[in-house]
Amino acid sequence: MADVAYIPGEPGRIRRPLVGYAMVISAALLFAVNGTVSKVVLSSGLSSLELTQVRATGAFVGFALALLLTRRASLRVRLRELPYLVVFGIAGVAFVQWLYFVSIQRLPIGIALLLEYLAPIGIALYARTFLHEPVRRRIWLALALALVGLAFVVEVWSGLALDGIGVAAALSAAVAYAIYVLMAEHAVKQRDPASLLAYGFLFAALFWAVVRPPWHFPGGRVNDDVSLLGHLSSWSAPVWLLLLFVVVGGTMVTFLLVTAALRHISATRVGIVAMLEPVAASVVAFLWLGESFGPAQLVGGSIVLAGIVLAQTAR
Repeated sequence: MADVAYIPGEPGRIRRPLVGYAMVISAALLFAVNGTVSKVVLSSGLSSLELTQVRATGAFVGFALALLLTRRASLRVRLRELPYLVVFGIAGVAFVQWLYFVSIQRLPIGIALLLEYLAPIGIALYARTFLHEPVRRRIWLALALALVGLAFVVEVWSGLALDGIGVAAALSAAVAYAIYVLMAEHAVKQRDPASLLAYGFLFAALFWAVVRPPWHFPGGRVNDDVSLLGHLSSWSAPVWLLLLFVVVGGTMVTFLLVTAALRHISATRVGIVAMLEPVAASVVAFLWLGESFGPAQLVGGSIVLAGIVLAQTAR
């Protein structure tokens, strides 16, 4: 029973850390595949904003339909909740996706992810400074190890000339990701993860609908076939099928796993374990797109794993 604990002040709810870690690891692996699939979709001519709109609107429709059919009562919302949900949907859900797509269009995906995964440091600092939660020294060491490992994975010493807008987008994505995790950690104490995400994606979709009205969406491209690039360049798939994966596997399942994990492990730990994504993304890019994955990536991946294991020992 060492890995099971009751949550103070929340009778009937039990923390299962191993379940939480399994959820975040699964989400990181799916996010890694989704990154390459999204790159293929973007090569079809859809813009980062259009892909973000599809992702947000599709995820909202999926969550809303699922809850209407299974747990309609969970969609009830109190008036006082709405401002929080609006901020969560725009600052967290909407911007973390769009800024990520902008950054990977202008930067190598590894560099973009390295900058975005400065977010766990921000989460730990916020937890220590504003929530007055104890953050043990080995957590800071774990964060440092993970960042060093990510630097190896993306080979930051290779002397790349970084695009200023891309760097700004990646750093802003780190802030948005930290906001998402921290706000979700607070919200899941009163609301189940699926309904929280339904409202988050609703307000994200409404926000992007105002920024770019739906009738401007190039619907004709959805039926086009697009090359799968890299080692699979001789194969093609319809854009709609790839978008379906992005919405279901790369958004609904992944966001639900991360949000549900916050019921079992802290936001700081979620952020650290999620650092597996850049490592897994490099492996996927190697196997699918033929991008390099050499000794530096292997060393970096091992260092990231060491940091994650170290974080787990800091009870």
